[in-house]
Amino acid sequence: MNKVYEIYEILLAHFGPQEWWPGDTPFEIMVGAVLTQNTNWDNVSRAIDNLRKEDLLSFERLHGLPVELLAEKIRPAGYFNLKAARLKNLLNFINSEYSGSLGEMFADDTLSLREKILTVKGIGPETADSILLYAGNKPVFVVDAYTHRIFSRHDLVAPEDGYYEIQEYFKYSLPDNVDLFNEYHALIVRLGKEFCKKSKPQCVQCPLGKMDGFKKPIDI
Repeated sequence: MNKVYEIYEILLAHFGPQEWWPGDTPFEIMVGAVLTQNTNWDNVSRAIDNLRKEDLLSFERLHGLPVELLAEKIRPAGYFNLKAARLKNLLNFINSEYSGSLGEMFADDTLSLREKILTVKGIGPETADSILLYAGNKPVFVVDAYTHRIFSRHDLVAPEDGYYEIQEYFKYSLPDNVDLFNEYHALIVRLGKEFCKKSKPQCVQCPLGKMDGFKKPIDI
């Protein structure tokens, strides 16, 4: 068993299934992936609740909503003007490339679709991969700051490694499985929030604290 899969099994045994990503439909999950940039899920949840209460959580309604009104509806998510513009960019892309159909979009080849999504202004690798994995059920591993921090501290990736280097490491260390990628990323986030914090990490209590190769915490 390699280290990466060993860590997955330890985290799953400790925390249990996380049942990510919160959302009733692929469209709602996609919206959440954009809104969660630079904020926590509680704020995103309030913004999505605003959209749900006014029956705006469909492609047609959100695409037709003026960007100024969209910004007001998602205000709890923070950076609401910026996020409204980014969400509009994504919706316009789906409308022009796939006639507004998420089903048609997610039927596209994964690598081709990823490249296309990354051309949308304001959509970076983490957001694009979250959309592909959680909304599209595509086997793409999502990397975030928690992933970098945790696996650097365990000497499995280098502190200077970037998004794609870390993603490739997971790709070659794990079987190509949507459910596994989904659960693993959620478990990494849980570990990062509760134990492997940027400052004052809880190493003694951490479920990974006694693993071989653990490094003295560094601020990542």
